[in-house]
Amino acid sequence: MKQFKIVVDPSERTLNVIEKGCDKARVRLKSDAIARIGSEIVFDKRIFDTYHYDGWKSVHHDLLVVCAAVEFADRKWARGNTHWARKFHVVVPVVELSVWRDESIGRQLCTTLRHLTGDEWRFSFVKWEGDVSEDDRQRPLFFDTQKEFAIAYSDGLDSRSVSGIFNKNDVAVRVRVAKGNQKRRKNELPFDRIPFDVRVFPSQEDSARSRGFKFAAITAIAAHLSGLNKIIVPESGQGALGPVLVPLYNIYADYRNHPTFFRRMERFIKALLGHEITFDQPRLWRTKGQTIIKFLEQPGIDMEQVLHTRSCWQQRHNVRLGGVRRQCGVCAACMLRRTSLHAANVSEEKETYVISDLTATSYSDALPRCNTFNPTKTLLDYGIMGARHMQQLADMAVLPSNKLRNNSLELAESLGATEEETLRNLRNLLERHAEEWQRFLTDQGQESFLGIWTKGGRYDRS
Repeated sequence: MKQFKIVVDPSERTLNVIEKGCDKARVRLKSDAIARIGSEIVFDKRIFDTYHYDGWKSVHHDLLVVCAAVEFADRKWARGNTHWARKFHVVVPVVELSVWRDESIGRQLCTTLRHLTGDEWRFSFVKWEGDVSEDDRQRPLFFDTQKEFAIAYSDGLDSRSVSGIFNKNDVAVRVRVAKGNQKRRKNELPFDRIPFDVRVFPSQEDSARSRGFKFAAITAIAAHLSGLNKIIVPESGQGALGPVLVPLYNIYADYRNHPTFFRRMERFIKALLGHEITFDQPRLWRTKGQTIIKFLEQPGIDMEQVLHTRSCWQQRHNVRLGGVRRQCGVCAACMLRRTSLHAANVSEEKETYVISDLTATSYSDALPRCNTFNPTKTLLDYGIMGARHMQQLADMAVLPSNKLRNNSLELAESLGATEEETLRNLRNLLERHAEEWQRFLTDQGQESFLGIWTKGGRYDRS
């Protein structure tokens, strides 16, 4: 093995990814953490085999390893209380070393991740020394079926609705990216599950911005193997643009579903795989409520199909009630879900949420009366932030055009549209959101704790 040295930056966290069978000298390289493939990064061969079809290349394998390494680094080191950005140096073993050492590819990778996570990234690529699984089942992915686009699919409302709107004749390659442990399905299809698991104990950071890179990269691999040039992003307008339009105080804006991130991702995939793809956002200028309404208009669709979805961001200990995992009901994701279903005239069972009654005059009155449920301060804080986020996004609907111009210019450039057209679309989206949110708030009643939260109240009726 050639001598490989790490240039040390005191403020930089170095992650060394180690494959089985590598030279012992690599293990002894100075680093802040080691992620061993087979231990901290685990590839499930059964799932991995469902990716090995005609067109599979070693560079696809390398990209999955890079995704796992990025996720490990992102979760391993916490952000500072007063400073969001971190600096990473990630040493990654790859099979196609000459490809990854191309300066333009490294630059595109770091630029994409910096925009997505708000961190500074640096990569050193070394030759993969372990075994590379080569599957014998190199065969066409789809027989006698014409596919038109790939789509990242989860258990969420947007995924279910947008897939139903555009996948009328089984023309979609669905890439499942649902969170949490997933049981192996009978007759599992290609791309039904993410083929690796990243284990960080303890996980120090939960902002998880790098998930956007992982989902986009895996969907791009699926599109490349399927010979497709279009990937549909199912996120509706509030979820795609809201986290950038109304970022939380002192926190870097969340670009995971924003057009500016996807343009950078397209350039990176083009440089790495030589494949032109477009991340299309057909519901960007529509609210989640409008998307649900459109889905329910499709032939053969009933309300049960939108009810059996999950939106909540909360950890399990905040949403387990009576032995059943529910949705919290008050985080930003739950609040958007409830507002959108209300706009579509869809009613849910009260057992859907831990905090179901939003008409209660105080937060404490809305909490379930159950000896086994212990509400955390995190649940309260997420609820207050969720309500404020929805209200602040609605307040933007009445802003003068000059206050929206920074956002509309950025969007126009990334979408290849005129600033005038983009500003008009943005205002229409904000006005529709404000209308849906106000109708939802009104139905909770003037004395509800939710209304108090939107006006600046914090605990109960402060």
